[in-house]
Amino acid sequence: MTPVDDLWFLASEADQAAAQAYHRLAEAHDEYTEHTRTHHVSRNRFRTLARRINETGAPYGAHTIVYQLCGKLLLCRHEGVDMWVLPGGGVDPGESFHEAAHRELAEEAGVEATYDGLALLTRIHLRCGSHETWGILPVFAASADTTEPQIRDPDNEISTAEWFDRLPPDTRDRDDLLTWRERSLSV
Repeated sequence: MTPVDDLWFLASEADQAAAQAYHRLAEAHDEYTEHTRTHHVSRNRFRTLARRINETGAPYGAHTIVYQLCGKLLLCRHEGVDMWVLPGGGVDPGESFHEAAHRELAEEAGVEATYDGLALLTRIHLRCGSHETWGILPVFAASADTTEPQIRDPDNEISTAEWFDRLPPDTRDRDDLLTWRERSLSV
């Protein structure tokens, strides 16, 4: 007897959850930029991310572009991926994407900000062999009310948070952030 590969079922359920989350965000927000990314992952990573998508619609949670009117952007140094990243992370049960982004900003950078709305909505396609699914990555925009970072990251993944006029070369999704800043801030 051949064992049934449950990844197909998990991926199918994740597709449905992603579509629902995408439509909720698309209906609630105007004037955001959409992107598509494809990630090839291991079988174990595919299972983990498909479960997250099934629970929330998002494999990597929700994030925030925090900006100053002069054009500086806030980035956090994530030691797990060895890159500069936007503050953000997983969505807790019962939490909206906006609530998750706000909570993660408080934990990873400790600055206060006024949220403007959705800035970027990325469709993340995940592939593992013949299995595939997708989820969303919502990124909100927020104007900084305070500018002195204070890290309270319970996961100890963030080593520092800093403001940048020139984004470091090892910034995740650097080109997308530069394009957003050019279009949105007119600096």
